[in-house]
Amino acid sequence: MKERILTSEVIEHFKKYLREEEKSENTIEKYMRDAWAFTTYMNGTEITKESVIAYKSNLISENYAVRSINSMLASLNSLFVFLGWMDCRVKSIKLQRQIYCPEEKELTKAEYMRLVNTAKQKGNKRLSLILQTICGTGIRVSELQYITVEAVKRGETVVSLKGKTRTVFIVKELRQKLLRYAAEQEIPSGAIFITRTGRPISRTNIWREMKGLCEQAGVNPQKVFPHNLRHLFARTFYGIEKDIAKLADILGHSSINTTRIYIISTSDEHRRQMEHMRLII
Repeated sequence: MKERILTSEVIEHFKKYLREEEKSENTIEKYMRDAWAFTTYMNGTEITKESVIAYKSNLISENYAVRSINSMLASLNSLFVFLGWMDCRVKSIKLQRQIYCPEEKELTKAEYMRLVNTAKQKGNKRLSLILQTICGTGIRVSELQYITVEAVKRGETVVSLKGKTRTVFIVKELRQKLLRYAAEQEIPSGAIFITRTGRPISRTNIWREMKGLCEQAGVNPQKVFPHNLRHLFARTFYGIEKDIAKLADILGHSSINTTRIYIISTSDEHRRQMEHMRLII
């Protein structure tokens, strides 16, 4: 049997395979990072089921979060499937479903509003609208490119990502704000959120600008990143509609289990719900 050793050539072939499978660039980057970390760990030695289990144990001993470890193992299992090394695949660590999220990690509606108002006060109208667009539609930051002048005029945009296509609606008040901004910036067509050179604004720039609001807005920086706006949209929508299947469709999730992560309550909310049960006599 041919010796099983990971090389840069093998990893590059895996990368090409992921592109052919139409994985997103963020997914490919993540898989590559995990594959290279494992390759570095193996340091040219032959890969066996035992060595993969040892790597899993090493990640645990280095105190990686269980979700992070499982995510890394999923990347490696995908690599082993690609190479036909089915016997090298390992099981993920069993994790009890979390019933509430830490209070210090989830952005509240009041904090979101302070961020939006702070962006306005600082004269950053683009950032203010980016925050409102993500939080008001539930789109991913990578999907902002689909918020075009044409789409806003229609009141909806068609998003194609990760091999899936869905329609995202843009509410009337947000449409008015975006069209007014596009007119002020002399953007007659195409993407609304662009740089001075006309290119779509990057995730990194948005993240950095959001972090710049924290101190003045009085919001913990650990809560402030684009994806938390999507979580706030999900929790707010579910609080009104109580329809997880519809929410999964809106967010573009293939599995309702992914959507469940978005709508878990905070520990304070969970505690209040238990107190309202009034079972202590």
